[in-house]
This record gives sequence, structure tokens and C-alpha cells, in this order.
Amino acid sequence: MEGTEEPAVTAGDPFAQLQVNVVLTNAHRKGCPVVFEPSPSVSRLLGTIEHTVDETAKAGAEFMSIRAGSLLRANGGFLLLKAEDLLAEPGAWKVLKRALSTGQLEIRAPEGPMMPVLSGLKPDPIPLDVKIILHGDDLVYRMLYLADDDFSKAFKVKAEFDTVMDFNRSSLEKYMAFVQRVVKEEDLLAPNRAAVAALVEESIRQAEDQRKLSTRFRLVADLLREASYWARRCGRRNITRKEVEQAIEHRRRRVNLVEEKYREDIERDVIMVSTSGAKVGQVNGLAVFDLGDYSFGKPSRITASVGVGRQGVVNIEREAGLSGAIHDKGVYIISGFLAERFGRDVPLSLEARLCFEQSYGEIDGDSASSAEIYALLSALSGVPLRQSVAVTGSVNQHGELQPIGGINHKIEGFFDLCRSRGLDGSHGVVIPRANLPHLMLRQEVVDSVRKGKFHIWAASSVDEGMEILTGFRAGTPGRSGLFPRGTINRLVQDRLRSMAEALRDYS
Repeated sequence: MEGTEEPAVTAGDPFAQLQVNVVLTNAHRKGCPVVFEPSPSVSRLLGTIEHTVDETAKAGAEFMSIRAGSLLRANGGFLLLKAEDLLAEPGAWKVLKRALSTGQLEIRAPEGPMMPVLSGLKPDPIPLDVKIILHGDDLVYRMLYLADDDFSKAFKVKAEFDTVMDFNRSSLEKYMAFVQRVVKEEDLLAPNRAAVAALVEESIRQAEDQRKLSTRFRLVADLLREASYWARRCGRRNITRKEVEQAIEHRRRRVNLVEEKYREDIERDVIMVSTSGAKVGQVNGLAVFDLGDYSFGKPSRITASVGVGRQGVVNIEREAGLSGAIHDKGVYIISGFLAERFGRDVPLSLEARLCFEQSYGEIDGDSASSAEIYALLSALSGVPLRQSVAVTGSVNQHGELQPIGGINHKIEGFFDLCRSRGLDGSHGVVIPRANLPHLMLRQEVVDSVRKGKFHIWAASSVDEGMEILTGFRAGTPGRSGLFPRGTINRLVQDRLRSMAEALRDYS
């Protein structure tokens, strides 16, 4: 029987050859076997022949030393393997492909420089009929698909699992069933209705969409365990909303050291970020710093300077080798926006430079392109921008704001900074209107917005954002192509015309 010890056999035992080595029995199983192999080495997959050493120190092997591997144990059923673990084991991927292509399993003795050479014992191949289920991330799948022609032949069915699911009655019932199962299996305190609501809110927050629930159930289970601990410590019979929020906050505090250090540098003016007054050519942009297990919003100063020239918009980060491809694309889009709006009948004779101040690492992404346009339009028009307002959002060549990721972290990052300096009702964030369904903010942020101490403005275009930041009308062009006098766009238009004339005069 599998897993039982056979009686020892001596060399002189006349009944040794009459013994039966039951390598595998499925007598106790109901239905086809389903086997998970956590350590898919060659010997664990194929099986092995254990060697013995006699009194003369000579290595050998008896047929009673043949041991089944996971392929044989799963024969007629399913074998589950983790793709990363399989590829990490030397030779495992190769022998698995061979077994699947030939439909035969050959159990053999382990090979290696430290292994004795065993001869004379070679079990007959065993017919193999097994379904292999590999699970891993999409990167591993694409790597195998592109690098190994045999992969697509052996693995013809791909099943993708999303990290989110639709937020509806059916998914909520499944979510609740998972919570109840974890509570029952681990003997945790049961959450009350308010606690369940807090768990669902956190799941929506992780999904970054009010219409979705996160399927990262491991994090939900961890949150349940910690909330149950705090509830028991307080002598409660159930988990309440307070314990769930307490667990979330304690989890955040355990991993937010980098955020605290960054915020400390801002408070000490080591990193300069203004949250009051108004300045020309300067705006507060928002980025997300991702640490793997924790992400936080990071306010940063973005500046623009302009002069007469022919270079157009210059990305200082790119010149310094600190700009990623997507950020470069965002700056090129800014050039397209300026040409489309202001360069139809007048050449753009400017040299503008954009910079993320006090940034010493690579910058990528296009979520700051709207902030860069605001800074540039301010520098061209001479109209100052409110420093109590931060901005985020991607933009296209027509000046339309596009949604970006990490919206909650960005808003909360600027909120925390403004709160530490004192909220006076002037602070807030301008976001793309398309990001409204993605908002799932901390309760303290929501409360401050309700009280009018902090604001979240949703804008659809650069013009709407500029009106919020400056208090000036943006203006729309008339039949002549000129914008109304006193508007932001007219001030920019007049400045660009004068720069074109200056360049012509000095050429």
C-alpha cells in the first residue's frame, strides 16, 4: 500500500523475489485523482528508485525500492503544478514534456555527480493519461508560449482569472460565503452587518472601482483574522466596523515608514511643496509611490519656464535620462495640444522647459501631463496658479482629461499634507471627471469634503482645470480664431504671437 513500510528483505531470503511492490493503489479513492505537487523536481514528478548499500559499501537497488511520483499518482486524473516552481527545478520541464508527448512514464534512479550509478534495474514504461494544470502569472505564460514551441502543443487551454469581479448581488453572496467559510474554518469572531460593509468597502477600494470587488481573497482573510483579534481583545462577541477599520489602520502603519519619511521631509522643507498662495508656472502634481505591499500618494512640485526659441517643449527629465517612454509620450502630446490650439496661423516660436523639481529617480507614466500643461499655460499667460490645489490626470491633444490609476492614493496623499498644515477650506484636488466611479476614499477625507474643508473638483478638459486653478475664464475662439480678451487662452495666444514676432525680428 502507498505510504506503508515493507518488511526488510535480506540478500539470502528465498522469498525476496516473491514479494510484491505495490507502487500505487487508488482503492481508497472515489473518482479520478487530483494531485498537487508542491515541489516538482524530476524525482518527485517521475518517481525514483532508492538505492541501498550492503555490508561491502556497494550501492545497489531492489525492485522493492521503486517509488511512485506525482505523475503516476495523478494518472487517470489531474496534476496541479505551479509554473514558477516547475521551471525552477533543473530538468523538470524537459522530462514533463517528454512524458506528455510520449504518453509513457519511465521511473528511473536519480542522476547526479553525487549519486551512485545503478545498473540492471529499469522498470517498464507505464502508460500515462493525465491532465496537467499549470498555474502562474501571465508573464510566465507568455514567456513559455514565445520561447517553447512545444508549450502550445501540450497546453491548449488557457483560463484567465481576473483580480476583480462585478459588484452585484451574485458576487456579494459569493463574497459573504467566503467570509463565513474563513470564520468557520479558523474559529474567528463573526462580523456584524457594519463590519461586513467595511470589508466590502475595502474590497472596492482595492479594486479601485465602485462597480467592482477585488478577488484578492487572501487580503480579505488576513483582514478578518486581525479584526477578530482586536474584537476578542476588547471582549466583543462580534467583529464591528471599528475593529475592521482598526485592522486596516494598523496594517497601514506597519508598512508606511517610507511615506512618513517623505512627509517629514516636506514638513521640514527639505522637499519643497507649497500649499498656500499662488505662483506663476508652478503647480502641485500627484504621483503614486508603489512599494509592492503598500502604495501612497506623493505630492511634487512641477514647474515650467518659457522663452523665445525653436526647440518647442523640452522635457528636462528626458534630457537627464530620468524619463520613461510613457512620460516622454505625454510631453509630446503637450506639444501637439499647443500646436492644435495656438499654432494654426502662427508658428510656435518658443522654448519651454518642464521639470519635476527635486526628483532624482526615473519618472514614467502620463498622469502628470495635465499638470505640466497647467504649469506651461500659466508660464505663458503670466497668470498664477493656486498652490492650495493639486492636480492629476492624463490629457490628449485636444485638451480632454483622461482617467488615470491610483486616484485614491493621490487624493489622500495631498489631503494628509494639507491636514498636517491646517485645512482652511481652500485645499483640494482636480481630477478627471472619468475617475469619479473610481473614488473610494478614507472616511476622514469624505468627512472633510462634506464639511467643506477639502474639495475634489472633477474636470473634463484642460480649460475647466485652468478655471479652477486661476479663477479666470478659459475662453473659446471666435470666427477669427482669436479668444476673447481677458481669458487665459487669449493671454497665451497674445504671448505666443509676440514671441513669434520677436524671433522673426532677431532672425
